[in-house]
Amino acid sequence: MVKDGAFSADKTENLHQTLGLTVVPCGPVLGAEVVGLRIGNPVETDTATVLRALLLRYKVLFLRDLDLTYAQHLALGRVWGDLEGHPVINHVPGYPQILDIRGSEGRVENVADDRCFRRLDKWHADVTFRATPSMGAVLRARELPPMGGDTLWVDTAAAYEGLADETKAKIKGRSATHDLLFDFNDRIGRRHRATMAAEFPPQHHSVVRMHPETGACSLFVNASFTSRIDGLSDAQSAALLRELLDQFKVPEYQVRFRWTPNAVVIWDNRATQHYPVADYWPATRRMERVTIAGVGRDRVED
Repeated sequence: MVKDGAFSADKTENLHQTLGLTVVPCGPVLGAEVVGLRIGNPVETDTATVLRALLLRYKVLFLRDLDLTYAQHLALGRVWGDLEGHPVINHVPGYPQILDIRGSEGRVENVADDRCFRRLDKWHADVTFRATPSMGAVLRARELPPMGGDTLWVDTAAAYEGLADETKAKIKGRSATHDLLFDFNDRIGRRHRATMAAEFPPQHHSVVRMHPETGACSLFVNASFTSRIDGLSDAQSAALLRELLDQFKVPEYQVRFRWTPNAVVIWDNRATQHYPVADYWPATRRMERVTIAGVGRDRVED
């Protein structure tokens, strides 16, 4: 795969203008809307080059009015590499690499459970329970509520840079435990939990990771899968993890997207976390996601 980390901003600007694309930043930290994109199968080389460069620059790309076929959705994900399925979330019938993501995912059955439904809101990066977490994702809107259901993304490098020097010193060289069952335990039947735990044992990832293409250091813990900071007492781990997770809640590090029919969002899972807002019960929200597999272990901070 072509690496675009060294692809100059001027060349990217010229190429996306040649392709008839307009790129509109959505905030001062991260996020840009790309207007005028056309997706083939496969995606044209120049289009792929621009998309890879733009994703490195903006970390999350917003595309509207893309009525993708399943084949086009898969082709768009393959711009960045191989695709992977998910061990727990259902997929679109006949397409194991396209996840069928429904708002409550079967855990909310009536209006009285609205409070439970809202507890699904969590800042997270995808599949960090894997030895090699995913590189990114391409998410499209299939069915939307009449109101609500936005998604927010946060820049994890900004979250790291915003830490106090004392906290940076505490986490330097430390790892954290990421566990599939920490979040998905209640979605896996009791008979299958031991099997899943054996297939996906807890992983120990560096608390600070270095992006393999940009070199930026970012904070790599999340509320869904990070169960503890390694090498600390339970109390110390809980306190430090709470402090780190609070960094993702800072509005200045975030961008918010209001979904529209056939909107598509692409994000770099190595540089962001996201938060799907569960404020639309009992309406329906159905999304489809293609997940881009990670490649090797990322470097850790020096």
